Amino acid sequence: MVEVWIILLRGVQYVAGAVLLGMPAFMLYSAGAVGPLGLRWPRPATACAAAILMLAAPAALLAQTAMMAGSLSEAFKPDALTFMVTGMGLGKALVVRTLAAALALGAALLLRSGNLMWSLLTLLGVVVSASFAWTGHGAATQGSGHMIHLASDIVHAVAASVWVGALAAFAVLIVRRPSGDPAWDAGVARSLTGFAGVGTAAVGALVTTGLINSAYLVGLSKALSLGASSYGVLLTIKLALFGLMVCLAAANRFRLAPLMAHDAGQAMPHLKKSLVVEFGLALTILAVVAVMGVQPPPASL
Repeated sequence: MVEVWIILLRGVQYVAGAVLLGMPAFMLYSAGAVGPLGLRWPRPATACAAAILMLAAPAALLAQTAMMAGSLSEAFKPDALTFMVTGMGLGKALVVRTLAAALALGAALLLRSGNLMWSLLTLLGVVVSASFAWTGHGAATQGSGHMIHLASDIVHAVAASVWVGALAAFAVLIVRRPSGDPAWDAGVARSLTGFAGVGTAAVGALVTTGLINSAYLVGLSKALSLGASSYGVLLTIKLALFGLMVCLAAANRFRLAPLMAHDAGQAMPHLKKSLVVEFGLALTILAVVAVMGVQPPPASL
């Protein structure tokens, strides 16, 4: 039962962490496109993500402690918690994640909306996303490859958060579109075009770091027998979903974004469906990754 809670809390933190980084970053690099729209929802959405992380990270710390100590009652004992926080990278990462989320919540609630607030929230979001590397398989790699794998995991988590957070922003933009507002449609079209560079960089980083991570966690000798382990099956599912996301992103960029600039009425229904499906695929991938985090990778078997 504790393992189920660990998986659920991982998934919740992945989604909240993606919003906490991806949403403020979107407000920065898309400022010219969405700034004139006077969006009010990004701030409360970011604050909500920070609040969820503030609750989920300590809960995950208790769940991980219970897993190691053997029972939930043992997890509440000071000695067990102290050992997790001071003696294990996983515990330290969860504490850092909680503190970063608390600072982000304060910034989202107290600071004046603008580039300073979004920049600070983006920085705190990077800290949160980077901390996922210490609660995953990357931190467990031993030997000379430890820092390479850990750095790759950090880049992978940050790139994923930037992409998924942007998808969340686009999905809300489309769903909450005022009917027949040309300024809104123009802003969405510009933001889609502006995301092209960021999205391409994120996909490139995900592919590169994914290959590096797989080299450590799967290994060349077991790359052709992924179906032999639960981790390998989940990795195959993740890669298939990722491929679908890339195809949808390419269609949005090269077909629907240009069409939006000329005929928003025709493009909007297709764009809405595409973005909602792409965001749904992203959430499914995060759920798969949450389960992968508790499975032994093929290289360790």
